[in-house]
Amino acid sequence: MRKNLYTRLSPGIIVTRLIPSLALATLLASCQGVDRPLTPSADGAQFSNASASGLHGKIVFHTARRAGEFDVAVMNADGSDQTLLTADDNNDIDPVWSPNGQKIAFNRFPADFSGCEVYLMNADGTGITQLTHGGGYAFGGIWSPNGKQIAFAANRDGSNDIYVINADGSGEKRLTYGAFVGGVTAWSPNGKQLAFNSRNDLTGSGSYGDEEIFVMDVDGTNIIQLTDNYVDDEGDRASWSPNGKLFAFSSRRDGWDLDIFVMNADGTDVRQITGVGGDWADDDDPTWSPDGKHLAFQSTRDGDEEVYTSTLDGSEVTQLTFNFGAFDAVPSWVSGVIHLP
Repeated sequence: MRKNLYTRLSPGIIVTRLIPSLALATLLASCQGVDRPLTPSADGAQFSNASASGLHGKIVFHTARRAGEFDVAVMNADGSDQTLLTADDNNDIDPVWSPNGQKIAFNRFPADFSGCEVYLMNADGTGITQLTHGGGYAFGGIWSPNGKQIAFAANRDGSNDIYVINADGSGEKRLTYGAFVGGVTAWSPNGKQLAFNSRNDLTGSGSYGDEEIFVMDVDGTNIIQLTDNYVDDEGDRASWSPNGKLFAFSSRRDGWDLDIFVMNADGTDVRQITGVGGDWADDDDPTWSPDGKHLAFQSTRDGDEEVYTSTLDGSEVTQLTFNFGAFDAVPSWVSGVIHLP
């Protein structure tokens, strides 16, 4: 599952987990050119005109529709106007909008998988620049609410930890030491906390090896464990709602498959949004709509990873992408109108 790129910052494991997806994408995905509308690889509609037709803003995500590599793509929140933003021999994954919707942070693997760094580009795919230069593997690209800083996880000395860097590439600072960080997932709306996932169960009531959700102050202090189970609580986009009152994440607590859950920001009152009753599909990596009334996420419920939206009570789930073998995943949602080519 591509999700585990964050949770295993090891070159060997990263390659073995990513290669099967790339191989299947090579066989099933149709080639597309940069800045050209994406087309489905199977017959049928490209996007849904159901309940998502009233949603606003833009969703950026990564896709493996080309001949083997992952690229960054963007679409309207109703699934229309799907457009590739990157298209080369690199593997570009996990894009995240800046708060004003003018920039996108993403992770780039070169074709030979020799490391990974955080990159930035304009909302139209132009002006690609490398942000981190630490060598090894750096993941993430989580923007501060004011857009001035970016948090990321990196394995620089054998330990997976959290760093922050100014959006211009200056002032890099390490925040944790030996925290066994899988990935930094969100910056709180008030700018005071960072969320991350880790397999280092601080309470001791779980078992080391399962993934849990943590928050800490932006200076790296006051680490608090929000979830505590014998199963994985995770999500590359596990995050606070726009008003800071709720927190969305994915979890295996309803069975072997991943489902989307929402809880209060202090970890109380956990409720399940997708897969109630069991469906054996992985629903993963939820991200909030700008108004806090919907979640976008990826799911394998049609056989491969596609992007969906759901209301907060789970009553309306709508599929936005329909591309067999395309691995459309890890969405990020922003409000406003962004001009694309």
